[in-house]
Amino acid sequence: MDDVVDINAAGVSSPGSCPECAGPCSGLCTRAWTGEEAYRLRRIALLLDHTLLKPDAGRGAIRQLCGEARAYGFASVCVHPVWVAEAVAELRQTPVRVGTVIGFPLGATTATAKRAEAAEALRLGADELDVVIDIGGLKDGEDVRVRAGLRGVVGLAHAAGARVKVILETALLTEEEKVRGCHLALQAGADFVKTSTGFASGGATVADVALLRQTVGDRAGVKASGGIRTCRHLLAMVAAGASRIGASASVSIMQEAAAMQEAAAASAMRG
Repeated sequence: MDDVVDINAAGVSSPGSCPECAGPCSGLCTRAWTGEEAYRLRRIALLLDHTLLKPDAGRGAIRQLCGEARAYGFASVCVHPVWVAEAVAELRQTPVRVGTVIGFPLGATTATAKRAEAAEALRLGADELDVVIDIGGLKDGEDVRVRAGLRGVVGLAHAAGARVKVILETALLTEEEKVRGCHLALQAGADFVKTSTGFASGGATVADVALLRQTVGDRAGVKASGGIRTCRHLLAMVAAGASRIGASASVSIMQEAAAMQEAAAASAMRG
């Protein structure tokens, strides 16, 4: 029974030339998806921020990332600020949003530096900003400073029509600090709270996602990120309350989703 997960992701056919695949259709792009099963597969794709934050990523890797996001219909790509303009150009006239990171990965830059970084990213066309909270300030109880730093970024982003996700780096926080970090993000007007950078000692856990969702309720989204590499892991995070998933393994997650659907369909046929 564990093998039959009701995600109803669809395998798809491979028609001829496809503008989304820039050549022969891979059979995995949104144009090839039809019917109720494809609708459910799209729902999985729209949870995913397809992420590439490796320090050695170059233009070719960014273009590949954007091509995959375009083909699968992911919610967004997430790249370093230096690659925002490239991603915007690659994803123009598509619904895929371009996200970037601010104060990444330590959160230890000044509020002024974070605002400047945010302003430049927005000027380059970023739609979403994932800003690392002032972790040390949060742990020291410097709530006024932490909240003010977040408000500076949120104000700029919202004025530009962009969203802000506040990265808490939950692996470094106590439960009380996680809850307080959520409240500060809400008070600053953030659109999401997010578990992790993926660069600390641990990533997203089901328990942390559930705590963040319990804390923010329906006032903000919850993004789980860091170490999510399988569809089953994604589904566990969603069940715990995640409304967005950050992953570098988005393509393999989608391939696993399709395979799980095939297994479910075969099981149903066997009765």
